[in-house]
Amino acid sequence: MISSASVFYNCGGCQTKISPDFCAMFEKLRTKWNVGPLQLLLILCTFAIGGSLTGFLGKRIMPVFGIESPWLSVPVYIILVTLLWPMMVLLVSVPFGQFRFFTSYLKKMGQRMGFIKKNQSS
Repeated sequence: MISSASVFYNCGGCQTKISPDFCAMFEKLRTKWNVGPLQLLLILCTFAIGGSLTGFLGKRIMPVFGIESPWLSVPVYIILVTLLWPMMVLLVSVPFGQFRFFTSYLKKMGQRMGFIKKNQSS
């Protein structure tokens, strides 16, 4: 028989039904990015909307290429989405007030991938 008793956890000073592991994941992100709870929410919303917009636009742009073969269309779609994503995330970050965070985030990502040279301070 399923118990009707609710289990609440202490998550960031609030009582919630969300598991402690789930809360710990968001606390790690807050610590890593050095942001508050509201800014973390705005950043996650920006990632979600930017990613969804990227997929939507990618599907709209693919017919322009006129590729019939799935063996070719999948790699082209992956390349297209990879190129669109940074632009969409930056575009979405403006109304959410997170443009500074995402320019820094994308710069670090570009440095790690080798597209942008790291500044060397002497």
